[in-house]
Amino acid sequence: MTKRILLIVSGGIAAYKSLELVRLLRKRGLAVRAVLTESAEKFVTPLSLGVLTEDHVYGDMFDLKEEREIGHIQLSRQADLVVVAPATANILAKMASGIADDLATTLLLATDKTVLVVPAMNVRMWHHAATQRNIARLHADGVHVMEPDSGEMACGEFGKGRLPDPEAIAGRVEALLARPRADDPLSGQPDFEGPDASLAGRHVLVTAGPTHEPIDPVRYIANRSSGKQGFAIAAAAVRAGARVTLVAGPVHLPTPAGVARVDVQTAREMLAAVEAALPADAAIMVAAVADWRTADASGQKIKKDGLGKPTPLSLVENPDILATLGKHEKRPALLVGFAAETEKVAEHAQSKLTRKGADWIVANDVSGDVMGGERNSVHIISSTGIESWEDLPKDAVASRLIEKVAHALSPRTD
Repeated sequence: MTKRILLIVSGGIAAYKSLELVRLLRKRGLAVRAVLTESAEKFVTPLSLGVLTEDHVYGDMFDLKEEREIGHIQLSRQADLVVVAPATANILAKMASGIADDLATTLLLATDKTVLVVPAMNVRMWHHAATQRNIARLHADGVHVMEPDSGEMACGEFGKGRLPDPEAIAGRVEALLARPRADDPLSGQPDFEGPDASLAGRHVLVTAGPTHEPIDPVRYIANRSSGKQGFAIAAAAVRAGARVTLVAGPVHLPTPAGVARVDVQTAREMLAAVEAALPADAAIMVAAVADWRTADASGQKIKKDGLGKPTPLSLVENPDILATLGKHEKRPALLVGFAAETEKVAEHAQSKLTRKGADWIVANDVSGDVMGGERNSVHIISSTGIESWEDLPKDAVASRLIEKVAHALSPRTD
């Protein structure tokens, strides 16, 4: 069955990006119905959104035809997910206070569905105590809040407050749609953000990205990795209430809100940072650590010999971080490794599970466009068997994995 999104567009300069968001959601096979606030119509027109959604665009609270059928109630209940993008400081304040003075805020107060808000505003407005108070209230009410991006504003200022890229918003929408609801009796899986699967009071350690092993000042040895899956897992762990330490190799990704990030370059630096972060209740080793490094990195750029012969490199094996944790005196209660394979995925992962002393291995086939892409298809290998997941956005993989981690660690035994 086609999933239905109710998109509320409020009146900020970023409202024009809602058109691209609708296009991306429709491309993913989702039905979109749009609601425009009065101020949003100053930036985008009902006609443009109507063409893209192929549906009526709503905005008038007192439309006689719609309200004869109690339209604001129907709109609030017929969607699978309600998305407010962009969400101005004004609509966030109304939501936090329970104000319902137009169609958008009335249906938000009347909905019983999951709500995602994507803030966009001036940097000073975002950091204002009132806005942060409202964000905290919405979090407490169970509303999902996507962190705004940092960058140059339309007003010329620089900082946090920009609307995230529509592609990132669409990915978050898919992740929320893929996540079982706690109140769904047919799901068989509780919501990982619910109280029965909380990571509150837990410390989760995550590694992400590649390591760079220097050959000389301009060359290095590395494995391919964008860091996206590890960063998504760190963000999901924070949403579940954990204290999160993220040890990140050299990647250009923003730090998820609430995450303590430690940046490293080499495998040895990563191992040192991981050990310094212990103890942890769970360690999820997502990083693509380079297997080898040069025995002696040159302090100067190595020059060609002019004869077409490559300079020989003497390689030594890097420390195995996962295996080190597997036998560490401060071994986490739950140790999860990742295995990037191109053939015999499950077979190689099962061998790695025993060899490394891990509790789970998350295996995926990287022969396609997984590295650097937005989606992943994984297999969870443990001593009890193999659990295969369908192809999902990386945010959705992260949410489901953290749900599984939370249930594995619950109840507390200390």
